[in-house]
Amino acid sequence: MEEKDLEKNEQEEITEEIVNDAEQELVTEEEKEEQQSDNKEVQQLKDENDELQNRLLRVQAEYDNFRKRTKKEKEADLKYKSQSIVTELLPVLDNFERALQVEIEDKAAKGVVEGLEIVYRQLKTVLESEGVEAIETDGQIFDPTLHQAVIQVEEEGYESNQIVETMQKGYQLKGRVIRPAMVKVNQ
Repeated sequence: MEEKDLEKNEQEEITEEIVNDAEQELVTEEEKEEQQSDNKEVQQLKDENDELQNRLLRVQAEYDNFRKRTKKEKEADLKYKSQSIVTELLPVLDNFERALQVEIEDKAAKGVVEGLEIVYRQLKTVLESEGVEAIETDGQIFDPTLHQAVIQVEEEGYESNQIVETMQKGYQLKGRVIRPAMVKVNQ
């Protein structure tokens, strides 16, 4: 009987080993499936994280660009804030210059002209302090960004496209043309 018991015990042990091995294989396969599922979830979360990081970077870049563009616009607005008033004052400046070109013999009228000259110089000083400059024309070569050709003539002593005469002064405000100079140009 002992032999039978021994044999039975051996069979039970073998059976138990086989069952344990099978259970371990099942647990291992379940763990593998679970791991694969976890790996898929982790990869999916990593992909979502990368996408969110990229979106965040794009939003930050857009915001920086917006901030820079807004700053430039504000600077330009401040730089050229006086353009509208300057544009309206240019005809006044032109009229002062025309009035001062008149030759007067009368002493009383000369006093008035001297007063006009003082007001003209003050107006010119104020405009210059705001960044207004007259566009150079005398002897210059015609530049369509600065000059407006009103008449073309053929005169000796001038090169082709050289300005012969200024019909109306042109002005720039801090480098921006606010009124081109009207000129007579040699062909």
